[in-house]
This record gives sequence, C-alpha cells and structure tokens, in this order.
Amino acid sequence: MRRDTCRKRLGLRAAEFIVGALRVHLYYTPMPDPAESTETREEQHLGAHYDTRLPELTRWQRMQLPLIGWAGYALARVLGPTLRYEVLGWRHAQGVYAAGQRGIYAFWHRSIFATMWWWRGRGIVVMNTTNFDGQWTRRVIERLGYGTAQGSSTRGGLRGLAVMARRLEEGRDVAFTIDGPRGPRYVAKPGPVMLARRTGFPILVFHTTAERGYTFERSWDLFQLPYPFSRAVMILAPPIRVVADADRATLETKHATMQAELERVRDVAESWFALSEAERERHRALLNA
Repeated sequence: MRRDTCRKRLGLRAAEFIVGALRVHLYYTPMPDPAESTETREEQHLGAHYDTRLPELTRWQRMQLPLIGWAGYALARVLGPTLRYEVLGWRHAQGVYAAGQRGIYAFWHRSIFATMWWWRGRGIVVMNTTNFDGQWTRRVIERLGYGTAQGSSTRGGLRGLAVMARRLEEGRDVAFTIDGPRGPRYVAKPGPVMLARRTGFPILVFHTTAERGYTFERSWDLFQLPYPFSRAVMILAPPIRVVADADRATLETKHATMQAELERVRDVAESWFALSEAERERHRALLNA
C-alpha cells in the first residue's frame, strides 16, 4: 500500500512538471474603441494578447526545449488513447461545415489536455506565443497534428490574427484557449470575436472534462489531467456570428454571449458524471436535437 502511494505521488509530480508544456498562452485587453482604425485597434489588442517578441533564451532553456517537448508529447500519446469520449452538440459544428465554413473554436484553459487529444490530427491552427513556454508547447501540439499562428516582432500580434484569418480561408479551423495564460480563470478574451468580425466565420465554444482526473489545485486554471481509462464528455454550443460592420456595442454583446455560452457548457460538462442517467438522457435530447 505504501509503495503504491509513493508511486502515485511520484507520477503526479512528474505529470505536474510535464503539463506545463501543454498550455497555449493568450493575453487580455479591453474591447476596442471604434473611433480608432480597425488595423490600429487589432494591432494594439493582439500585441497585448499575444507575446510576439522573440525572447532571449538562456542556454539552459534552449537545452530544455526538445526534452520537455518530447516529454509532453509522450504523455499525450500514452494517456490519450485510453480516454473514452462522448460528444454532445456536434450538430452545431456539422451545420457550420455543411455551409462551407470553418470554425473559430474557444475553450477554457482547464480542459487543454482532454481537448488536445480529441481534436488531434485535424490541422487546427492554434494561436501560440513565442516565449519559452510557447515554444515548447508548440513542439507538443505540432507533433499532434496542429498548426500554430505566431506573431511578428515587427508587426505585433496583428500578424498572428492575419495568419489565422488566412488559414480559415484555406479551409482550416482555428482555436483559442480563451482565458490563458494566467487568467483570470474563466474570463473570456475578445480575440475570437475580433476574428469572427474580420472573417465572417462563426465562433464555436465548447468544454471538455474527464470523469476521473487530477486537478492541479495550485495552478491558476485548475488544470485537469485525466486519469487513464477515464470517460470524458465534450459539449459544444450553437455558433456565434459577428457581422463585418459590428460596432463597439455589438462587439461587447457578442463577447458577453461568448462568455455566457462558455460558462453554460462548462457547468453542464463539469456536472455531467454526477447526474443520473435519466438526467443525462434529457440533456442529450436537448443538446443533440
């Protein structure tokens, strides 16, 4: 018994070290002022959202990058195949694809691991910063079949948004971890709303959670690492659309709608495995109708 407890503690400590590699970093600024030009607003916003400056890494950090990148990827490849998913509300994504469009996905930082594994291999482009954590995160997710959009030190965050807009036009989905990298937890950033206005593609928010997993209580996002062979549920909300000529009031309304939908699917998903089977059937009927 004591030996098993020690092994579990060692495993959790190792996992806690590795999961730092599985985080995509986004920064927060207020909603834009329509009095400024569109390009100026987006430059200022995204320059603050995404750390686009190329960092001066130490020799030790450069040595760590490949090691941590491979460790994070190995953890995903070992744990991911054991998870069993149920997806609810997928009809919302199907409707977007049937209309010949792509999705701008948004989800909370807490659910990165279970989300990352389910969506792997689809070529989804994720906004990624160029700092140290962003560089080894990038190594993990690109090995799992994701693309990344990074900013330019000369054009700020606007370049990252422009890359995501081009990838949408090329037929690829994009994604944001909407409350990262340091929170506040469960406070949505405006990036997807800005991108939806620019491209005409809809925002699709969702939440993924595992029935059994370890929550890192000391992390700002309450990051969840699923236990092997756990069940997981992913719930998608209806698409949110933003017109190209949206003014400040409209942007704020859409931002509030996105926040509310993120909270709604989170609450349903996080309580899913505590519900009775009859209650889950009622939710399935509503979500899949």
